[in-house]
Amino acid sequence: MCLALTLAGTSALSAKENRCGWIQNPTPGNYWLDDGEGSWILMTQGSEIEPLGMENMPDFTTGDFVQTNGYYGYACGCIEAETERSSDFGDSFLGRISAIYAVKQLPISQCRADKALPSPE
Repeated sequence: MCLALTLAGTSALSAKENRCGWIQNPTPGNYWLDDGEGSWILMTQGSEIEPLGMENMPDFTTGDFVQTNGYYGYACGCIEAETERSSDFGDSFLGRISAIYAVKQLPISQCRADKALPSPE
């Protein structure tokens, strides 16, 4: 019985994974990632929940970035992260990114060419 409980607890642990796609920041305090699997929340305006390592997010406006709302918009990139799957965020999101270890901004053309990704707009 103890072994079963130990294994059950272990399966809930997150592992680092690399997720690539559209990094969306349409308005202040709202960030999510749309990858080939679905959408992952990073932050929502007014929520105190934020992933560990949010300071690792670069200033996307200095690279290949599409402005859609003043200084806000989207970029293409990869996030080395831990995720937590949850239906708590509604049908639109698979879960949330709980920790960010590294972020690499990619050319917009790379995400546009990826047929597994949804349209960012």
